[in-house]
Amino acid sequence: MTSGRKLFTKRVKARLPWLEHVAEEPSLVEILPSDLESISVRTRKGSLCLICRGARLLCGKSRCPLLIRASRLQKTVKMVGGEELDGTSPPGVFVGRFGYPKVRVGPLIPPEKGDTSLMDRPESWLGLPVDQIVSFRVSLIRASFKADVRKPWSAGRLYEETLEAAMASRPVDAEARLSSPPKASLLLDAEVQPMGPLAPVKDIRADSVPWDPRLEKAYYDKDLRAAEAVLELYGKGVDVSKIQRAFSVGAFGLSRYRRMVPTRWSITAVDDILSARLREEVKSYDSISEYRVYKLE
Repeated sequence: MTSGRKLFTKRVKARLPWLEHVAEEPSLVEILPSDLESISVRTRKGSLCLICRGARLLCGKSRCPLLIRASRLQKTVKMVGGEELDGTSPPGVFVGRFGYPKVRVGPLIPPEKGDTSLMDRPESWLGLPVDQIVSFRVSLIRASFKADVRKPWSAGRLYEETLEAAMASRPVDAEARLSSPPKASLLLDAEVQPMGPLAPVKDIRADSVPWDPRLEKAYYDKDLRAAEAVLELYGKGVDVSKIQRAFSVGAFGLSRYRRMVPTRWSITAVDDILSARLREEVKSYDSISEYRVYKLE
């Protein structure tokens, strides 16, 4: 749930005087893409970022997350530059929530080729520097199209390619024709997760990659409830992020009830299903008579 505070959006030229006044520290102005005609800047009233200006670290972090995010966003947009996107999806997909039930959907495609699997596998990020993790997230361009979550198949080939990306067993080489170049957006808030540029897509063509057989079995079982599929896959050792991804594109559940689920909601749903089961398992464990503290080496 969102707080009662309003978001307001203003599109501004990268070097307008008022922005320099808001960000007197040169570093915050310099990170804005000077070669773009405009950039979308959003903030919340009373945001610490407006007071901090990228230099005082009022958020308590060792590095300004906004500066890290904006620097990489600029590089990502420059790497595309036009209306053709060619890269390797980790694989990854994005299902938006605004406008529900008609939302923006599509694969996540970075403008680079090769083994990009680490970009959308949070389970493997432990120990990585924050700069690298932020770079992963903002490098993934959201090549999106509008779809009705209740009948995503009506989007035709675009949905089919998105489903393929969600179920793939390894990274997928993909090409996308965009309606316009990717646009970067900055939310001046240190607590918001970093997201890559958004780009409306006309067509997507991806290489054929085998599905993860465990996900495929759950997909074709139209009598298996979604919660049962989540628990079964987790028990088979499937990464939680993979389960969440397949859940978001409507790959699980009884045939007549299947629909897409916004990414944010699918993460919450899968976590809730798994945590409820794990909580019950923990209750059956033997109790101990001492306090213990563990640490990860």
